[in-house]
Amino acid sequence: MTPVPRTARHRADPDAAVPPCADCIADSAGGLTFDVTETGEPGAALLVLRHRESHEAVSLPLTPTGDGRLRAALPSGVALPEGRWDAYVQVAGGEPRRLAPGVDDLRSLVARVPSGSLGHVAVRIPYATRHGNLSVRSWLRAPHAEAVELYRAERGLGVRGRVYGVPLAPDAYAEVCHRDAAGPPIRVEVAVEQAEFGFTVAYGALRPGVWDLWLRPAGEGGPRVRIARLLDAIADKRLFLIHPRVPVKTLYGPAEAGPSYTRDNDLSVTVTAAG
Repeated sequence: MTPVPRTARHRADPDAAVPPCADCIADSAGGLTFDVTETGEPGAALLVLRHRESHEAVSLPLTPTGDGRLRAALPSGVALPEGRWDAYVQVAGGEPRRLAPGVDDLRSLVARVPSGSLGHVAVRIPYATRHGNLSVRSWLRAPHAEAVELYRAERGLGVRGRVYGVPLAPDAYAEVCHRDAAGPPIRVEVAVEQAEFGFTVAYGALRPGVWDLWLRPAGEGGPRVRIARLLDAIADKRLFLIHPRVPVKTLYGPAEAGPSYTRDNDLSVTVTAAG
């Protein structure tokens, strides 16, 4: 079932100064528009996005919209390297102030199917942090393997997906890699139909732990692409797309297994020993 985009509103302490707030609108090409409440300060204003780890900054001019708000546009053609970007408003060279989230219109991101003509997939999803601030989660994958559908197969997890930025070869295959234990990955045959792929992860061959899923779209010697689900409106799927684990018999004893997502929305399989 397709998840419905959530909206987020900042709930400020009534005794504290209300921070400026931004509504976000996403377009199907991967761009974002920010509508910011007036700051009440004179001078030119900027919307500043700052990468949480590298501290790289992208500044966008804020222009009046005529309805008491300021608007900034982040077109899909403006590069926004992968990661989490904190949003600020800065007026007339003053100190940047954190923006609070308003209402997000992310309908265009649901079931989005990029053309892939640029050789990469760019995804930007605004979200509210646990501290009530506005941030943007950005992905820039070249190539990208999108997990379109997960289903319960006879002996494991069925995965259907689509590749962007690289042709799928007839000898494409998937790799299932234990995140912590040493040893070679488990190789899985892939069914190929144009840009779409499908395979099944057999739970019975997996020892307890977390297994990450990769695709070799060009076969052996080609690029190794992490399988993820990015083309929707959920910035962090760990709390929203929770798949039940099923009891299975493995070579290592009885266990429970099922798909899970990482903090970066990459697809994995988690196996837990029973009892």
